[in-house]
Amino acid sequence: MKMNHVGIMVGNMDKAVEFYTNALGLKVVMGNTKVEEERETAIGRMCVAVFGEGFKGFNIAHLVTTDGIGVELFEMKERQERHEVDFSRIGIFHFCLQTDDFHGVIARTEKFGGKVRMDIMRYHPEDDNKQAKMVYLEDPFGNLFELYSHTYEETYSSEYE
Repeated sequence: MKMNHVGIMVGNMDKAVEFYTNALGLKVVMGNTKVEEERETAIGRMCVAVFGEGFKGFNIAHLVTTDGIGVELFEMKERQERHEVDFSRIGIFHFCLQTDDFHGVIARTEKFGGKVRMDIMRYHPEDDNKQAKMVYLEDPFGNLFELYSHTYEETYSSEYE
């Protein structure tokens, strides 16, 4: 099994594309495209099946990370303006990107309307041989994302404390 893409609900497509490309360095594969509720096409029928009757349409854009993982942005016609994370509810609550440029990404995140939720943290500050670090941030709509300095395997392959 390989990761293909993640879908993210956003409050404003133009602002979202600007953030994800300029702050996080993703590349646009398919720009902002309008999708209406209809049943004449395969994509229309699929959207009704996924979003239910009366979803009223949305804007969609497809972006990609440098390692080829897709990021699908959705701006529903009827939506909240901000995601409120509820850690007591089951479901996905963040995604993670890997970078060597923590300070640059943090600066661009803030410049393009995002938020830093914590200081950069090392997983094993007691061991200079283990340099893996991380930080949690938000996009301009409250969606949480994390930055890792190392791959997932490098971060967790040894004992985690």
